[in-house]
Amino acid sequence: MNSFDLSVLFFLQLAFILAVCRVVGILFKHLGQSQVVSEMIAGVVMGPSLMGWLLPDFSAYLFPPESKPILFAVCQVGLVLYMFLIGVEFDIELIRSKLRSAASISLAGILAPFALGALLAFYLAGDSSFFSLKTTPLQAMLFMGAAMSITAFPMLARIIFEQGLSKTSLGTLALAAGSMDDAAAWCVLAVVLASFQNNISIAIYAIGGGVLFALVTLLVIKPLLQAWGKKVAESGEMSVGILSSVLMLTMLGAWFTDFIQIYAVFGAFVMGIAMPRGKFAQELHRIIYPLTTALLLPVFFVYSGLNTKIGLVNTPFLWLIAALVLLAAIVGKGVACYLAARWHGESHREAIAIGTLMNARGLMELIILNIGLQRGIIEPALFAILVLMAIVTTLMATPIFERVYGTREERCRTQ
Repeated sequence: MNSFDLSVLFFLQLAFILAVCRVVGILFKHLGQSQVVSEMIAGVVMGPSLMGWLLPDFSAYLFPPESKPILFAVCQVGLVLYMFLIGVEFDIELIRSKLRSAASISLAGILAPFALGALLAFYLAGDSSFFSLKTTPLQAMLFMGAAMSITAFPMLARIIFEQGLSKTSLGTLALAAGSMDDAAAWCVLAVVLASFQNNISIAIYAIGGGVLFALVTLLVIKPLLQAWGKKVAESGEMSVGILSSVLMLTMLGAWFTDFIQIYAVFGAFVMGIAMPRGKFAQELHRIIYPLTTALLLPVFFVYSGLNTKIGLVNTPFLWLIAALVLLAAIVGKGVACYLAARWHGESHREAIAIGTLMNARGLMELIILNIGLQRGIIEPALFAILVLMAIVTTLMATPIFERVYGTREERCRTQ
């Protein structure tokens, strides 16, 4: 298939992706699920696990292998813009009042699932159904630990936004703990990639470069951007020139953190934190958010769904491993974060809410799993098992949260 045919097909792919996401979103909304969870399910539906199984010819025509690089590029832009907006909404002042609790919850949410994941990997290492033969037991343990301890930070942020908790103590505490979790998990992944390529400089560049980027962005770039904030506040709207400059900075931040192999979304997130607040932040959200969430993010879920083959989990032993992975994920993440929150004086209700939100893994889990699959660390069967774990833990989040904390409408009525 030539480049012209691929470009023509791309628009049909987008139309189909948006239609399926819309239909699945309507269905799952009645089940109490957020739009982001619906899109995650829709991605699996459009992959080989369902559509490729029921309609193999149509699936092969609509999503040929040659189109994957195009879908990948588009979904990367969506992830970067979305994480940038999450950074814009991030309230650092509120985090400072919750720093001790957030650090404790984050530590519990890293150590417990990491230990359980590493134990599972130690048992599974050497089995070519799960890890490639070139993956050492230590590499397998580090990768599995990172995959189990990661939090679906963008999903967590979107659920918090949809629940109207972005500016609350609970929402900020969960976001702070989730961001710390993911930063640590990506550092571990950098170590795995470094050892996999026999190049320790990869880990040094990732961790050192990430710290340097954050310091330069927040201490040097952020003060310089305040002039833009005053200009937008005075005029009441954001000019095309300022918007294009903001997008340029965002893409540069994403490029740098991707270059040092932390991952592009963290550069965008830190750049978002550096943006002026007030009218400036409101304008960014008004302009960028609708197109990003309605058009670009669904492409990522489809890209991940194309790599997910649930049918590979086809023996009692594999389903047993899938159940063990799910149990370890829930106990290691949800229960550990709940206990840490209670230890720091959070109410039973808020501790359950935090544990539930931290237990969701969806988006970031899919990212780290795709990297592991592409780099030849894990095999498709383990990829499918971990995708199932990500789906189930993310499906659990909204219903349990609303059960203990109430829906947005219920909270508004009681205020």
